[in-house]
Amino acid sequence: MDSLWQALWSWPPGVLLAAVAIGAAGGIVRGVTGFGAAMVMAPPLAMLVGPRVTVAVVLLLEGFAAAPMLAQAARLARWRVLAPIVLAAALFMPAGSLLLTSLPADWLRRAIALVVLSFSVILLTGLRWKGSYRTSTGLGLGAVSGTMLGATGIGGPPVILYLLSGPDDARTTRATLAVFIAIVSALGLATQAARGVTTAPGLLLGLAMMPLFMVGVVFGSRIFSRLSESRFRRVTILLLMTVSAYVLLS
Repeated sequence: MDSLWQALWSWPPGVLLAAVAIGAAGGIVRGVTGFGAAMVMAPPLAMLVGPRVTVAVVLLLEGFAAAPMLAQAARLARWRVLAPIVLAAALFMPAGSLLLTSLPADWLRRAIALVVLSFSVILLTGLRWKGSYRTSTGLGLGAVSGTMLGATGIGGPPVILYLLSGPDDARTTRATLAVFIAIVSALGLATQAARGVTTAPGLLLGLAMMPLFMVGVVFGSRIFSRLSESRFRRVTILLLMTVSAYVLLS
C-alpha cells in the first residue's frame, strides 16, 4: 500500500490537480455527446504528463465510462458491423504501441493534437461517410483505429464518423459505439501492459482522475441534456480545435 501511495504522489500536486480538472471536463463532454472524452483529455494531458501516460489514462477512463451501459448496449449493438472493426483494431494495436515506444514524445504529442484537430474540423463541417457498411471497409477502419489507439489513445474518430453516417437509429448507433469503446479500451490497456508501457504511476493517475470524471459524465448526461445539444457540441468542437491547435504549435 505504501508503494502505491508513493507512486501516486510521485506526481507533483499541481499536476494531480490539473489532471483531475482535465478528467472532469472530459467527463462532462462524454456525458453530453456520448463520445469525445479522449479528444478533450488527450492533448492537454500529453503536454502535462507525456504521451505514454496519456494513452494509459485515456484508455482506462474511456473503458470505465462505457462499462456501466455495456450489458444493455451489447443487446442493441450491430455486431455484424462491429466484429470486423474490432478484429482489425486488435490486430493493429501492437503496431500503434510500437510507434508509442519508438517515436519521440514531442512527435507523439503533436500527433495527438493533429488527430483531434482534424476530427474536430470534420465534425464542424458536417462531413460524413457516404458509403454503406461493408466488411472490407470495417476491416480498413479497424486497422486505422487500432493503430491510432495504440499510438495516441484516440482510436474512435474514424469509427465514430463511420457509424454516425450509417442507417441505424441513434439508440443503436450509441450502443454500438459504447461496445466498441469498451472493448478496444480494454484491449488497448492489455496491449500497453504487455509491452511494458502502462506503469503504476500512470494507472494511479487515471484512478485519481476517475471520481470527478464520472461525476462529469453524470452531470453532463443529466444536466446538459436539458440544453441545446447541438450548440454544446459546436462549442465543444471549437474548444477542441483551440486546445489542439495550441498543443500542435507549442
